[in-house]
Order: sequence, then structure tokens, then C-alpha cells
Amino acid sequence: MKITFLGTGTSQGVPVIGCDCQVCSSIDFRDKRTRSSIFIETQGIKIAVDTGPDFRAQILRERINRLDAILYTHEHKDHTAGMDDIRPFNFAQKKDMPIYGTKKVLAQIKREFSYVFAEVKYPGVPSVVPHEIQNEAFEVEGVSILPIKVMHYRLPVFGFRIDDFTYITDAKTIDNQELDKIRGSKILVVNALQKTHHISHFTLDEAVALVQELKPEMAYFTHISHKLGTHQEVENQLPANIRLAYDGLKIEIA
Repeated sequence: MKITFLGTGTSQGVPVIGCDCQVCSSIDFRDKRTRSSIFIETQGIKIAVDTGPDFRAQILRERINRLDAILYTHEHKDHTAGMDDIRPFNFAQKKDMPIYGTKKVLAQIKREFSYVFAEVKYPGVPSVVPHEIQNEAFEVEGVSILPIKVMHYRLPVFGFRIDDFTYITDAKTIDNQELDKIRGSKILVVNALQKTHHISHFTLDEAVALVQELKPEMAYFTHISHKLGTHQEVENQLPANIRLAYDGLKIEIA
């Protein structure tokens, strides 16, 4: 399995107009964070998780020329707003794009992109096939995917586990039965927004504590705010089996 981090930031993590903090003024490319999304290649199938506002630029940057499906974690705009930019894949692959999300997520996408679902469509709009998912395993082109329900304050959000890889974003709390779904993962990706308390996201210390409880071989932090600090500064404080992800980072799982 190959994983590419398309984006590792948040709407609070991209460079902020007028902000002269260390992250926003950094010349380290690892501090240039676009909205969180990943690209997974496994069993010959290529899957994206979330399509934020930066999706088109991320796809072009990584030279991704095929996409078989999209999974959505939740309905917030920093995770869905780029859905329109799947249309080049429609044209190149000559097929509709399967998208997977909860009933609530799909309803939001249908409202936001009503023209995609209109009875009479404008020529060239994206073409998608919505698939409603619940908190139970499902398959995408033969790839088994296990949802993991986490809470983003009061909003349910899905993380996803594929084989030994687990991806979680926008989490603040996780019930024990959902934690059990994560155990045994070789690679865990989880959000770590900032160092100080936040009502709906893990802090850095909370994310480290979660990794220490679950004990994956390696963990990567994503959905990073510029308030967390620079990549180099934060990495120097982390245990050996935890790293900060950055846009364009590629990892492989045997």
C-alpha cells in the first residue's frame, strides 16, 4: 500500500493573511500546509479521502492521473469543497466517480453541488455515483474498508482503516469500541491541531497519548494548525515513532 499526504493543514493551518508567526513566515516547505486529504493506492485501486478547497492543486502537484473513488470523513467545507474538481477524471476515465459518505454527508454534498444532481445537467458538470455508508465495513472495488466513528465535539466523523493503515481526522474523543478497531494498525494517522485546548480537535499532547495507548509501529500527525508550531520545532519534541506529516509526504506499508 502506498499513501500520499495531499494536504496536512486546516483552514487555520494554511498561511494566514497578515500573520507573521513562525509558521506563516517559514521558508521550510513542510510548513506550507494545504487542507487535509490523502491518496491511497492499494490492490491496484486508487482512493482519495476528502476533497478540500485545495484538491485540484494537490492532484496536479502529485501528478495523479487516475482516481477510482472518494471517501468522505464528514461534511465540513474544508473536506468537501473541492468535489467539483473531479470532473477531469470523469473525462479521462469515461466513467462516473463513486463517492462514499454517510447520509448526512451526501445530503450536504447534494445541497452544495445541486447542479451535479439536477435532472437536466449543464454539459461538463461532474458525474458521481453516491454510496451511503454506515458504521460497518464496506468494499470499494474489492478493497475492504472499515469506518471508525470519532467525535468532532458533537459531530460524528468517520476515520477509515484499510488493512494495517488507519486514517483519522477531526477527532476529539473516540469510544472504546471504536478504539478497538484501530488496535493492531501498523500506521496510524491522526489529527493534532495545536498545543492548547480545543473544543473539537486533539491537542498535540492528546494525540501523543492516543498513539502511546494504541501502540502502532509508526504514527503521523495531520490536520495541523499554524498554532502548533513549525515542523522542525515540533518534530524535535516527538517520540521516535511519531512524526509530523507534511504535504507531499509518501509512505509505504508492506
